[in-house]
Amino acid sequence: MAARTRSGCVVVTGASAGVGRATARAFAARGNRVALLARGDAGLAAAAGEIESAGGTALPVAVDVADSRAVEAAATRVEQELGPIDVWVNNAFTTVFAPVTATTPEEFRRVVEVTYLGYVHGTKAALDRMLPRDRGAIVQVGSAMSGRGIPLQSAYCAAKHAIKGFHESLRCELLRQGTCVRATMVQLPAINTPQFTWGASRMPRRARPVPPVYQPEVAARAVVYAAEHPGRREYWTGAVTAATLLGNRIAPGLLDRYLARTGFESQQTDELSATGQEGNLWQPGDQRPGTDQGAHGRFDSEARSTSVQAWAARHRALLAGMGVAALGGGVLARSALGRTEQ
Repeated sequence: MAARTRSGCVVVTGASAGVGRATARAFAARGNRVALLARGDAGLAAAAGEIESAGGTALPVAVDVADSRAVEAAATRVEQELGPIDVWVNNAFTTVFAPVTATTPEEFRRVVEVTYLGYVHGTKAALDRMLPRDRGAIVQVGSAMSGRGIPLQSAYCAAKHAIKGFHESLRCELLRQGTCVRATMVQLPAINTPQFTWGASRMPRRARPVPPVYQPEVAARAVVYAAEHPGRREYWTGAVTAATLLGNRIAPGLLDRYLARTGFESQQTDELSATGQEGNLWQPGDQRPGTDQGAHGRFDSEARSTSVQAWAARHRALLAGMGVAALGGGVLARSALGRTEQ
């Protein structure tokens, strides 16, 4: 059963900036009531303002998804004010750009608590409400790094790998139960978000996404589609995501060597970074008025607004039908040519 994405209640975590912000706007544009969960007050207020100015309904809720009780309380408030939750999008994360040797145990723990356990907390809050109603969709926003680790982001990659394992276990359990509640995962490429401005960093130069880079709206369209079609276990967005995940299945050792040569430089600009930048690891980067970062990062000039691969993933049936039609047309043409030659 598909979720009621055109009129129902949607929860988006990490909704104050980046992919979460763009996703919240995309759902609101379709008529959804949208609950915005994030830590930063400035970003939450701005996101809610955008939705309400466009005629939508928004409920901003300041919450740290690492706190399971706070997530549960947020879910209760959402249902009291916006009605039953139809879609829950887990997207909130934090990261550290640094080698393993320069990342502290506390930083590893914090990244895992937000980026992995935050998804667990959100999923459990959603399930507690969806399962008794026997409907709803949970979307886990993943990354190409869910299936392939890269240097300088070991904590984030580990958390994304954990999410994928959690997602696979959950899907098996839901299938076993025979419930109409569905869970799916969207694997994203590098996205132009404020992550690269306010992420904690130990790198000598400023962080950047690994090219090719896509705009957050590309990710948002993929998430909305996945919520509408949650029966598929996983969606890949961007050709580089498909190439990375498939390449790692075929030749992981080769990718190890390739990333050892290119993975450091490709994640840094030519600009020097602030020494020991703590970023938004412990405190939100948009806590104070005037610190809202919006959905986009600093890389608009190179970010792509469309993805042919993502479009193809959403229209597999159409492409298959076109292929069958082309094949059938070819067979008929050859048959007609044969009769003419006779």
